[in-house]
Amino acid sequence: MRLTVPRALMVLIGALLLTYAFVMSAGTMSEGRGRNATAGRAVTPAPSVSAAPDRELFPPAGKVFVGVATHEGPYDFTAVNMFTAAAKHQPQVMLFTAGWANNLFDRAAFDRISARGMLPMLAWEPWDYRLDEAARKQGKSQYEIDEIRSNQPAYRLSRISAGDFDSYLLSWAKGIKSLGYPVAIRFAHEMNGWWYPWSEMVNGNRPGDYIKAWRHVHDLFKAAGVANVTWVWSPNVRWDDSTPKISAHYPGDDYVDWVGLSGYYGTGAFSGYRSFDAIFKTTVEEIRAFSGKPLVITETAASDEAGRKAEWIREAFQVLPRYKNIIGLIWFEVNKERDWRIASSPAVANAFAREVAAPRYDFSWSPSMFPRTEIEE
Repeated sequence: MRLTVPRALMVLIGALLLTYAFVMSAGTMSEGRGRNATAGRAVTPAPSVSAAPDRELFPPAGKVFVGVATHEGPYDFTAVNMFTAAAKHQPQVMLFTAGWANNLFDRAAFDRISARGMLPMLAWEPWDYRLDEAARKQGKSQYEIDEIRSNQPAYRLSRISAGDFDSYLLSWAKGIKSLGYPVAIRFAHEMNGWWYPWSEMVNGNRPGDYIKAWRHVHDLFKAAGVANVTWVWSPNVRWDDSTPKISAHYPGDDYVDWVGLSGYYGTGAFSGYRSFDAIFKTTVEEIRAFSGKPLVITETAASDEAGRKAEWIREAFQVLPRYKNIIGLIWFEVNKERDWRIASSPAVANAFAREVAAPRYDFSWSPSMFPRTEIEE
């Protein structure tokens, strides 16, 4: 058939119409596949091109915090004010205590600490501390006091892991979640000693019970959606080989954010002069064999019975920078059994103030900061 000009135009127009129909059909099919793929659920938006800036870490890189613990805690800041004046330093953390038998969640306690520019660290103790206080008032020996305070079957570790305290725990979980700023919880500390009812050596507890109790408390908070807690696992320093290895009580890195340590010069096995290294180094090395979490000296202080308190403080802060994994130190500013306070004398206060004036301790805590849970590279 001979192709004329009219026929050629008709063929060209037909081809264009077919092409248009094909394109429209393909687009409709693609749109239909998209609806079917997302039927019954919202379409996920494309990720943002620019990510939000990271929150500042606490402590910042190259810094170490200095905290304080007092007998009165957030209910009377007189001792904190005296410590601050003596140290010429604003503490960045405050450690305070609450016992399960006596203390309900109290938001005001946390807010008072936060308002003063300090991270609240709760020493959360599953026992009735009134038994300890009563024994001391009766003038009993330290051995008798330890026997009384450690024997509290109502707070046996197996009861915690069995869920007997869950309603109490949930009340605290909800309260802490509502704060909206970071807090640290130092749960059942010094578990490797024998003087608390949560030790596996007393109170009818058995090996493995401590880890079960810790994980139960941690998991309950997690299930309640609490994301503003830094979990602090805090044994006592090892003084000899009479106690189990510390690793036997470790819940695991998935359950711990900071590892804490208690250690004092001037009491018990450390009554004679023992340097900071002599007290802490062996235990730090033992911990490093099973955990790489940041370390905090959660309780320390020195006695002046031998007249060497200021010397111990100077020596401690001189060696502290060698421990690259220690991110903080909390001073026990209490006159209990011995006068541990830096405000106990001008010589001690001056020694402490000179040491914490170093740039590595000079920074401020803010509720917007995010607790550092990994050691700096």
